[in-house]
Amino acid sequence: MPGSPVTVAVIDSGVNPDHPHVGRVADGIAIAADGSLHDNWIDRLGHGTAVAAAIQEKAPSVQLLAIRVFERRLATSAPVLARAIDWAAEHGAQFINLSLGTPNAAHAALLQAAVDRARARESIVVSAAEYEGRPWYPGSLEGTVGVLLDWECPRESIRSHESGRRMLFAASGYPRPIPGVPREKNLKGISFAVANVTGTLAGNYSEE
Repeated sequence: MPGSPVTVAVIDSGVNPDHPHVGRVADGIAIAADGSLHDNWIDRLGHGTAVAAAIQEKAPSVQLLAIRVFERRLATSAPVLARAIDWAAEHGAQFINLSLGTPNAAHAALLQAAVDRARARESIVVSAAEYEGRPWYPGSLEGTVGVLLDWECPRESIRSHESGRRMLFAASGYPRPIPGVPREKNLKGISFAVANVTGTLAGNYSEE
């Protein structure tokens, strides 16, 4: 409920809770390629930690759930994503951040079903609506918060964007700055536009 800590699930490469821009992680899980679960959700690739940091910059009081679906590289399967969405919703996430997705429409039905189950638990999936001119899933599906990349958008804000009957959000693709690291050398892209939208929405929700 508004006024209580907001829980945000980060479905990604895990999270490193020792990173100075992250802090405490409330809970976590890892989902292997075969769908099995284990409790080693610590990030070894850095992507999920950077995503979590971008979210916490805008919503410092959120509770994080780390769901690791990437192991040696930034790739996984649609069934693993669907299971990750289910786990996040079952564990009370108000917002589920997927700084990832697929352009393969063959996975739309599977991911739509997971989004619908999440909505039934009052969990909101935030993900890229399109990338490089193509629709992406699950962010282009009904019931999600779809995100567009806008390099001109200031990092401190997000922009609403009406598309048919859906309201999308556009955001900067730059993550939280790292002191001493030039912006062009840092991670960047649609992943961080999604994180910037999630953080802004979660921060606004917690202030209501």
